[in-house]
Amino acid sequence: MLRTLAAAAFLVMLNAGVVGMRQPAALEALATIPLPNVSGRIDHLAFDAAREHLFVAALGNNTVEVLDTAKNQHVRSLPGFHEPQGAAALPDFNAVAIANGDTGTLQLIDAATLQTRWTANIGGDADNVRYDAAAKRIYVAAVGGLFAVDAVNGGSIRKIAIDGHPESFQLESGGPRVYANLPGLLSSQIVASDRKTMSVVARWSATCGGNYPMALDEVTARVFVGCRRPATLTTVDTRSGKVMASTEIVGDTDDLFYDAARRRIYVIGGEGFIDAFERDGDALRRVSRIATRPGARTGLWVPALNRLYVAVPARGSDGAEVRVFGAR
Repeated sequence: MLRTLAAAAFLVMLNAGVVGMRQPAALEALATIPLPNVSGRIDHLAFDAAREHLFVAALGNNTVEVLDTAKNQHVRSLPGFHEPQGAAALPDFNAVAIANGDTGTLQLIDAATLQTRWTANIGGDADNVRYDAAAKRIYVAAVGGLFAVDAVNGGSIRKIAIDGHPESFQLESGGPRVYANLPGLLSSQIVASDRKTMSVVARWSATCGGNYPMALDEVTARVFVGCRRPATLTTVDTRSGKVMASTEIVGDTDDLFYDAARRRIYVIGGEGFIDAFERDGDALRRVSRIATRPGARTGLWVPALNRLYVAVPARGSDGAEVRVFGAR
């Protein structure tokens, strides 16, 4: 009897130990890169693969910060910007495009010399930037829609007219569509447009408010939309506009990314965490919540490096920095 009880007690302890074991976090903290003398809000980032340089739009500082990702060091602070918000690399032009929210302009920066090649007038609150390499066009979200700019000289500006101010948007690489988040006070939408005709082809309800970040998986015809009201991650079928899944996420998100190799979604939230989700079909399962710092809500996933870079603004006595995470 005593032997039986002892064996039972051992099994309970063993099971408790197994249940208590934690899986490794989806992301591993690798480094922290200080951003000296940077204050205020930090917006989006771009990666120059040729030099392994990260460009950080320090909106509140009116600068663009350049980091060496090979050495995890700050390289240079570029002045002369006006609330820089969006950023995108143009590898075939050896350049990086930066959108200025205050002046409504787009600047093309030479990635080697870090000098401005040209500046184009876009319009009010120029924000997110994406590059269409096949068409040699830079797309910019601003008041009134999505603006397409000739990457060669900043000319030939065309527009997909959209009432309001689109936030994050994603370009298909195997098709002509572009999907954009359109947050609204009363209703929020996802707008699908055709880049050939430069016209809106569909509008779908986001089923939530404050839909700012977005990621695209063309293989499965899905867009992933991050909302702030309530804090949810929504999966939408790009063929029908149907919501396929929705789950709770970290608050105050402004960037999210899809890691296709691992079938994961990384959601960065200003509440002070990164949420990592795994996909099983359309089912979403949160596998990790990694602490950052309140206010840190933008970043960049670089698949070639298996790295997630998170911009952390200065708060109180804590200086601004970029935190580097590696995918496990």
